Amino acid sequence: MYQDKVLVCKDCGKEFVWTAGEQQFYAEKGFQNEPVRCKACREAKKRRSHQYNARRDKKAFGMSK
Repeated sequence: MYQDKVLVCKDCGKEFVWTAGEQQFYAEKGFQNEPVRCKACREAKKRRSHQYNARRDKKAFGMSK
């Protein structure tokens, strides 16, 4: 059975708990790797990615100066 597990975020270095429920979800989805970022760092990475993609798309469609 799954048990809560303490992991260390690769971005900020803080410890975070990977809950038993999250582990079960990962297993059900077929994910094989443990998370490497805490929730705050995952959200920050998503925001950076979305901002980059928005700038890239503007350039691709000739919308930037």
